[in-house]
Amino acid sequence: MDPIRTLVLWCPDWPVAAAFTDHRDAGIELAEHRPVAVVDAGTVIACSQLARAEGVRRGQRRRDAQACCPELIVVPHDPVRDVRVFEPVADAVAELAAGVEVVRPGVAALAARGPAGYFGGEATAAERLVDHVATSCEVEAQVGIADGVFAATLAARAGVLVEPGDTPAFLAELDVRVLARPELVGLLRRLGIRTLGAFAALPAGDVLARFGFDAAVAHRLATGREQRLLAPRSVPPELSVREEFDDPVARVDTAAFLARSLAERLHERLAAHGLGATRLTIIAGTGNGEQLERTWRHDGLLGPGELADRLRWQLEGWLTRADRPTAGVTTLCLVPDGLVEHAGFQRRLWGEPGDEGADARRSITHVQGLLGPAGVLAAVLGGGRSPTELPRQVPFGDERVPALPPAPWPGRLPTPAPADVAAAGATVLAADGVPVGVTGRHQITASPATVAVGTGAPAAVLSWAGPWPAEERWWQPGEAQRLARIQVSLADGRALLLARSDGHWRVEASYD
Repeated sequence: MDPIRTLVLWCPDWPVAAAFTDHRDAGIELAEHRPVAVVDAGTVIACSQLARAEGVRRGQRRRDAQACCPELIVVPHDPVRDVRVFEPVADAVAELAAGVEVVRPGVAALAARGPAGYFGGEATAAERLVDHVATSCEVEAQVGIADGVFAATLAARAGVLVEPGDTPAFLAELDVRVLARPELVGLLRRLGIRTLGAFAALPAGDVLARFGFDAAVAHRLATGREQRLLAPRSVPPELSVREEFDDPVARVDTAAFLARSLAERLHERLAAHGLGATRLTIIAGTGNGEQLERTWRHDGLLGPGELADRLRWQLEGWLTRADRPTAGVTTLCLVPDGLVEHAGFQRRLWGEPGDEGADARRSITHVQGLLGPAGVLAAVLGGGRSPTELPRQVPFGDERVPALPPAPWPGRLPTPAPADVAAAGATVLAADGVPVGVTGRHQITASPATVAVGTGAPAAVLSWAGPWPAEERWWQPGEAQRLARIQVSLADGRALLLARSDGHWRVEASYD
């Protein structure tokens, strides 16, 4: 069976484009003439063209990126934002072609035969899709066509249409890094295998025996024969998961909680049959009879984490977009597709390596089922200036949206954030014993020499930094605040954040 001719629409630097669109829709200007990077867990996952020109690259640590580009604007990654902003793009593609599948936010795939036949050729269909998305969504996109989703996605990134039958040759010259499997790529490069062609030349049986099932999937992708593994099978009715809700679901936190439990049920049902899914169709019905449907595709197998993430992203995207449903979700159905046999789901006698994290997540989910979504909380850092403004407690598993937007805050303290938030009076003296103050121009009157917290003994100051002034809500009577903060490192090993307002010093937080 030959791979299906596939058309992929790819939006370059989608997390950055989604951030621009989201800020513009919210009335917040994100300067497009400034370099921008989207960061997740301290690592750059996407950057604008201006940022790349300054040396910023995907995979860089945030500190390294800011070192090579000091004017870089850093935007935290928000998967829900990526999905929500991509929904109109997927809808625009669906207006011209049927069977659209979202590979990930910014990438949509569909069979090329339909639009190519309707518009009179693959090149014409690609051009029409790009123009339609640009006109209706104001989004830049590229289209690629090749045999199979994996090759078509890479063709879209290169902006080429690969002729039928030429996909293996197209893939052969590409670096193994395009497999997006860091551990496997690192191992292959240590073995001297640097291109997909060299990887594809290895015997499939040896790859499976030596590297495991996921590497075997990657090997099929490298050979351009992915459709043989990922060929869809009929979905037995008992594999679908359906849930009806007495109370319509309209809250994002409730939707996130339901996503985890439904994803676990679907994964367990597939595992019981020794199956894995490469596609997931999400069907939601609302109280007013609206029907919402979206199909997600994955290069490999969708595990419980991937299932839960895609379901949560999609639900939050539907519930938070501008043209959101007019009523809450009353029915939800998950339909697995692209089924493959996966004996690897059968657990060994003593479990599988790396199961500890999954077991912990299942245990936490179980506790939340007993106590409710707010029974287990996690912290997320956001915007603001004061240490009390930065953290926010959110239910475990929910999207970690900060309480205040993480846009640049004048007067915000540099990283790292304090470890503990405290509240106590303090006395700060100079070397001559005179109290240290802050002038009306936010200048410190003398270098701090000793700090005494509360009624404790004074400790010598080894080093200090600041001040960071802040004048907040001066236009609001009763809420106006004018203060200055300094950091001090003391001889007794403590590192404190001190704030001065109304003529007094106080301890705001401490550092590890």
